[in-house]
Amino acid sequence: MRWQCRIRRSGLAFGMFFLASIVFGWVNAAFAQDSQPLSLKDAVALALKNSRELALSRVQYTVAQNEARLAHSAFLPNVFTGAGYVYSNGFPATPGGSAPSIVKVVYTENVYNPELHGEQRADEDRARNQQLEIERVRDSVIVRTASAYLELAKVRHGLELLRAEEASAQKILDYTRERAGAGLELPIEVTRGELTAAKINYHILQLSDRNDILTGQLRDQLGYPDSVTIQVSPEDLPATAEESAAALENVALENSIDLKEQENERSARQHLFTGAKRAYWPTVQLIGEYDLLSEINHYSEFFRGFKPNNVNIGVEITIPLFAAKTAATVALAKSELRAQELSVGGKRNDVRLDVRQKARDAHELEAAREVARLDLKLSQETLAEIQERFDQGRASLRDLEQVRVEESEKWVTFLDADFARQKGQLSLLQTTGQLAKVFQ
Repeated sequence: MRWQCRIRRSGLAFGMFFLASIVFGWVNAAFAQDSQPLSLKDAVALALKNSRELALSRVQYTVAQNEARLAHSAFLPNVFTGAGYVYSNGFPATPGGSAPSIVKVVYTENVYNPELHGEQRADEDRARNQQLEIERVRDSVIVRTASAYLELAKVRHGLELLRAEEASAQKILDYTRERAGAGLELPIEVTRGELTAAKINYHILQLSDRNDILTGQLRDQLGYPDSVTIQVSPEDLPATAEESAAALENVALENSIDLKEQENERSARQHLFTGAKRAYWPTVQLIGEYDLLSEINHYSEFFRGFKPNNVNIGVEITIPLFAAKTAATVALAKSELRAQELSVGGKRNDVRLDVRQKARDAHELEAAREVARLDLKLSQETLAEIQERFDQGRASLRDLEQVRVEESEKWVTFLDADFARQKGQLSLLQTTGQLAKVFQ
């Protein structure tokens, strides 16, 4: 019987092991799928999907909407009821002045209250600003993810080039040491070769550290676990239509989140100012009250007639005769509105200047990339020429490897210039509000 129990336990263990193997295989398959090459657009889409900042911004927008609804609730029907016990000796009245009742139902609804209405409209304008903050956070996530992706691709490509450069530098150093040992080279040439190799090794260490940092940042933005390997490939940004400086300014003015926020705030200040001015006017409120009274309060001793059910319905009009606070509120709201109008004009000018500068920077970076590209092309053609001369026995190994080192350096310079151009394009797209459209 014990033997049978062992058989069952071993079978159960085998089944659990088999099930665990299947699950482990699924996990490995999922991670293997995640470790496939990731395109730039896919990376941006994943970052937007998993962004905690974007989720928080959406929640904050919901909070702002609820605040606007709370302000609007003053213009909706409000019904309250309650019951209690009050002892009265003498004229029956509660501390608030109303008659003691067994049950009380109160109805209120503001029909016309310009000051409260202005505050409500201002809250709605500021809620729209919070909606714009969602777009701002979205653009920020896109820029960070695209920058990290493009830089990581550049760094990994640069590491491949530097390792090839390191091999060439080592060949040159070995060749120079051999000739120095034979008395055909000065010792200073060996030191020069060692310095070159040390510089390349230092650059490799720098890029390796940068690779680790960027990989961690991108993995966090994409929501990947640490065990997943991210594979990126050199890409260019999605193509956009060429536009003139004037057209870019118009697009930026139309899409600028900062400008829209300033205009919404101006609208909010305008509503507050209008509401403050109209606070001199009467306010109108619908009111209603139902009271269930009882003889226990001795109403018959003070009133000739007694009715247990009492209903009061009407309109309450409040006419302000003198309110010093209203004049001060109007003056404050007017000054705040004027300040906001000036801020809107200043922000519009800032947007124009910013987009002009970003457009100039993008053109300069494009020109710098072209210079780096031609410099790389020249280096590649020189390498091909030296390679041909080496094959013919008219150039030394050191000459060939030295040109290869220079060609690798030109490659790294070109990659840096290309990445700087891409960052300039991202900045210009963000300024003109075209990021979401490009990466959709």
